[in-house]
Amino acid sequence: MSELKTIREHYKPIQPAVSAKDDEPSYHEIQPNKEIENFVYCFWQLKTQHPLKQDYNYRVVSDGCIDIFFNHKRPTENFVMGFSRKYVQFPIGKEFDYIGIRFLPAAFPHLFAVNAKTLSNQSQDLNNVLPDFSEWIHSEIKAMDSFDTIVKKLNEKINGCLKKQAVHYDHRFLDALNLIFQKNGHLDTEKDLNTGLSPRQLRRIFNFYIGTTAKSFSNVVRFQHILNAKPSTQSLKENKLYFDVGFFDQAHFIKNFKTFYGVTPSEAFS
Repeated sequence: MSELKTIREHYKPIQPAVSAKDDEPSYHEIQPNKEIENFVYCFWQLKTQHPLKQDYNYRVVSDGCIDIFFNHKRPTENFVMGFSRKYVQFPIGKEFDYIGIRFLPAAFPHLFAVNAKTLSNQSQDLNNVLPDFSEWIHSEIKAMDSFDTIVKKLNEKINGCLKKQAVHYDHRFLDALNLIFQKNGHLDTEKDLNTGLSPRQLRRIFNFYIGTTAKSFSNVVRFQHILNAKPSTQSLKENKLYFDVGFFDQAHFIKNFKTFYGVTPSEAFS
């Protein structure tokens, strides 16, 4: 049993689905094989069904994850995107087909021994971070391969990486992470994360495995908790879910939500 199992059990990092209208891109997710499910949340594909009339702006909301993604038609173009403290919007043209791997929080550094802080708040060429993986994508992924075929190859590749890598776990960090998930991100990280780590150690270890501080990550977990609840605009007004996760008033909640999503809750859930 993987030490990271409880992350998948307690946390579902979602990206708002792209509308499947005829004139818009399609977005599809496939779950990983059992062998790697505690490291990979999903494989995803974002593609146009036909050329669009205008350039498409793809919004990525904060989810606490690290993604590897590549251009299906030109796999030499492959990238890694780290933890984002706010939403990111990419203009990606009128025609595109991107495939990606969404790693669960802390999984990428455990698997590849890469400091997550060096990836935060940016997208960069994968060749700069994992040159062997970048070369593998370039050589093994074909433009004519179906998404299902590519997912099969990616499952095998990541399982191979897992078997080769001796993964070491810091249980004090994992205990702190689990506390954040159990509280849906609503806690005082300086007082409540008493797992045997000093404040300095806590900051260092969260920066390495997550790419940000425990407090910043908790804010993203809280945001994702609200997304997972799938509230309607009406239910947000009536039930005031945001009070349950520590927001003092509606204005504070709206400002925080807009930082992570890019639009107000009423626009997101209408």
